[in-house]
This record gives sequence, C-alpha cells and structure tokens, in this order.
Amino acid sequence: MDTDVLRNRTAPSVAVPAAEGWWRTAVIYQVYVRSFADGNGDGIGDLAGVRSRLGYLKSLGVDALWFTPWYPSPMADGGYDVQDYRDIDPRFGTLAEAERLIEEALALGIRTIVDIVPNHVSSQHEWFQQALAAGPGSPERERFWFHPGRGADGSGIPTDWVSSFQGETWTRTTNPDGTPGEWYLHLFTPQQPDLNWNHPDVRREHEDVLRFWFDRGVAGVRIDSAALPVKDPVLPDLPAEAAAPGQHPHTDRDELHDIYRSWRAIADEYEGERVLVGEVWLDDPERFARYLRPGEMHTAFNFGFMTQPWSAQAMRASITRTLAEHAPVGAPATWVLSNHDVTRPATRYGRADSSFAFERKRFGTPTDAARGARRARAAALLVAALPGSLYIYQGDELGLPEVELPREVIEDPMHFRSGGVDPGRDGCRVPLPWSGTSSPYGFGGEPWLPQPADWASYAVDAQELDRGSTLWLYRDAIALRRRLPDFADGALDWLELGADVLAFRRGEDTVSVTNLGAVPVPLPAHHEVLLSSAPLEGGLLAPDSTVWLALRPASARPTRGL
Repeated sequence: MDTDVLRNRTAPSVAVPAAEGWWRTAVIYQVYVRSFADGNGDGIGDLAGVRSRLGYLKSLGVDALWFTPWYPSPMADGGYDVQDYRDIDPRFGTLAEAERLIEEALALGIRTIVDIVPNHVSSQHEWFQQALAAGPGSPERERFWFHPGRGADGSGIPTDWVSSFQGETWTRTTNPDGTPGEWYLHLFTPQQPDLNWNHPDVRREHEDVLRFWFDRGVAGVRIDSAALPVKDPVLPDLPAEAAAPGQHPHTDRDELHDIYRSWRAIADEYEGERVLVGEVWLDDPERFARYLRPGEMHTAFNFGFMTQPWSAQAMRASITRTLAEHAPVGAPATWVLSNHDVTRPATRYGRADSSFAFERKRFGTPTDAARGARRARAAALLVAALPGSLYIYQGDELGLPEVELPREVIEDPMHFRSGGVDPGRDGCRVPLPWSGTSSPYGFGGEPWLPQPADWASYAVDAQELDRGSTLWLYRDAIALRRRLPDFADGALDWLELGADVLAFRRGEDTVSVTNLGAVPVPLPAHHEVLLSSAPLEGGLLAPDSTVWLALRPASARPTRGL
C-alpha cells in the first residue's frame, strides 16, 4: 500500500479524559487478541470478541487494556512482525472496529494502549520488499542493515551478534540472477528485518504512526524491545569484555534517548496524558532508570521481579532494588507476574525451580499444580499491594496453568530456532475458557491452539459462581486497591516477621503479609482481615498465602472516590 496514502488515513482526534498521573497506579490488562475471544467463529480471537467481553473487563476493574500487535502481519512471530501500522489484521477485524472498540472501552472508563515494535518490521513490509527489489547500494536498502558478507566470496556473516531467538542474526539475499547477494540483519527471526534508525524516514514514519493512533484516542503505546533499535553503524563484532555503558553494538545505545524524547514530545501534544511504556530488559539499574527520566518514557516494565524464585529473600531484594532504581527519576514501578512470553505463574511457582529464564525452558518439566495455584494466588495479592502500576496478563485472573502443547501444533519461532528443545511460548497463549464444560469453552470456533479437556473449572462462568475463585480474588483485590488511599500514595515500610515472610505496611492503615515458608505463621496486630488468598488456619497465615490487614476500623480509615 502506498505510504503517502497511509499517512493520510487520518481520523478526528478523540479526547481522552484527563486524570493526573492515572498511569502511576493503573491496573492494566494485557490482551493477546488471537486468544482472548472469537467473535466470528473462525477459531481466532478478534476485536468483535473483545468488544463482546468489555463488560467482563469492566467488572474485573481494570483501568486500561494493552493490546499486543493487532496490525496486518504474516504472524511469523505472533504479530510482532508488523506489515502495516495503519490497519488491523483482517483476521482480527477492521480499522473501523478498532476505533469503535477504543471508544466503547473509554465509555466504560477503560483506556487503550497499543504496541509499537520499533526494532524491526515484517519481511513483507512494503519498505523491505522495495529494498529487496532495488538491489545493493540503493536508497531503499538504507532503511535497513544490508551488508556484504565476509571473505572473498561474501559467504561469511557480517558480525557475530547473537539472536534473541537463538540462531544467526543475518540472512543472505539472492540476486535476480540467482547468485548470492548481500546479507541483512535481524536480531529476531529472518522474517523481522531490523530497521536503520539513523535514517530519517524511519524516525519520521514512527512519529507519524504515534500520531495516527493518538488521534484515534489511544491512551498510550507500549514500546517493544525498547533498548534494541539503535545499532553501531560500524557493525563491529561483540566485544570480548563488557562494553562501556551505552556503547554495546546493538543494545542500550545512548542515541536511543533522543528518539524517545521526540516520542514523549508527541505524546505531550495530546490531552489526557498519553503515556509511553517501555519493554526494557537491562540488568544495570542506572541505565534502566535513564529511560524514565523526565521527558522520556513514563514507565517501563519491571521484569526482574517476574523472574524471581518463590523465595522471600529473592523477592524482597527484587522489590527493594526496583523501588530504589525508580526513585531518582520519580517514576512509578510496574509489577507483572507474566505476559505472552513467560510461563504462567500457576505452573512456574509449582516447579522445583520456580524462577524464570528463557534459556531453561524445556519440555516435560514437572510441576506441583496445587502448590503452583496456591502460590499464584498469593503472588497476585502480593504484587497488587506494591506501589506503582499493575499489569495482568489475560487468563492469570482465572488461574490458568501453562499448557504443554503437542509439537505438531506449536507455531512459536523460539521452538523451531532452538532445534525443538525449547517448547516455546504458545503454552501461555492458549485461548481463554469462558463457559461450558468442553472445548471451545465459549471461546468461539475451534481454537487455533487446543484447550485442555480439564479446563471447565477455570471457565469464567464457573468461577463467577464460586466466591472463593481466583477470578473473585482478583476482582476483590483490584476493588480494594482502588478504594484504599494507602494503595495509591502510601509509602512502603518493611515489617520483620521472619525469614520466610514478606510483610510491609502501605501508608498508615494497610499491611500485606505473604508466607513463603512451609509452616503457618502468626499475623501482626490488626483490626480486621481485608482479603486473603487462602483461609487462615486457626488465626495463622497458611504457607504459600497472602493476607491484607487493616490496622484501624473502617470508620477511622479514609477511602478514595471511585
């Protein structure tokens, strides 16, 4: 499609209600459209399905929806290989439907956040197809990283960089006469060629895309792989020792911050606080915090906590480190237990090794399902009590476990690029169960990934009837989080209740206690129990559970207007 025509496909700006710092304490629900709800019966989730379930999301109490990429895509990487940012993939619906969804959600008080993937596009993107056709040395190729290979015949890869998905980071092209041609860079799959952010077209295009969606009323953008887009134009090999900060060939380069400052300036042009949320995987807290300086991103995902094992010491250290690295720049922390890439907590926390690392994922890893479910409920209350914003991945509010899928149905490139060793990420992307006792459990048509036969108890309709269900635990937690001022602006003060206990006070009146040990523990002095992930045992907090306590009677505690 002609780029100029796309740029002109505009819409009247949709006003987003102002709410000072709404994103600082927001509860944001991640929608993986393909697996949320199927509105037309073809087995693939779509926007019609999301629109039909907005009432459910309203009852859950979330403040915003984050949609993983819903744009036209060959789906080589679950939609993160974007072909056209100004349209909706026909499998999901139409642009007009997306505009209606944004408006309908907003009418219910729910904002919309969309995904932007600045590091790369689809190999089917118009620009890349033009670059392939134009040949070596052409202006079209300057928008990407085309490069001759090493050696007299050019058969050696240009750099020794390592792919985020394992395997090579360069693919060789074929010239029109059939001879081997230049190589092109892709930090992910060959179907996701990396963009050259030194090219003005690339910067201008993404700025136009931001305005395109802000004009349609989205409240923010989530920036995928935000530390990767800028490359060292020399394309050096990886250094033998750690590079100086900001000087790695393709990660966390200093030039990135100029890009995000320009994006922030665009967001600030709009009313209603449009936000930038970064996916920033960095171990260095000082480098991480740079992305959150005034005039850059509003928030960035905190992945450190999500990867921790079920350990009071490890989790406390992660929480302390996270709050400390955000404090100098005045940015709120974000808390998340999982997402569309990570093993679900109900499975992860039941394993002998309850931490998470992509490189350790393997088929057949055993888990204690009951223990994992208890711990996932406890973790849900723990993170909901922490200061900052909270992200919930669809299905975690139902306590869904990870599904070990048959190899023949797996689509995730991480599985194939590992030589079949890694089960990939599709196990956390199985379509949601909504109702009924057998697949498709009210999802729609026959799901694009198979649902387990024993998921009836996880279905929304079953959990609606069970006041002790995980769904109701999430609803109650979100409602309390919104109502109690301590959860909005109360400081966090640690309480020392034992080596296996994570306990802290928020503000003046609210205490959260999590027992990560093997025996019940006594509770600190309190007036009443506000919410618990499991029943108390003779007044003691059971292992693998969390409780929220009020220190004063309700008549003496302030509340926030809803």
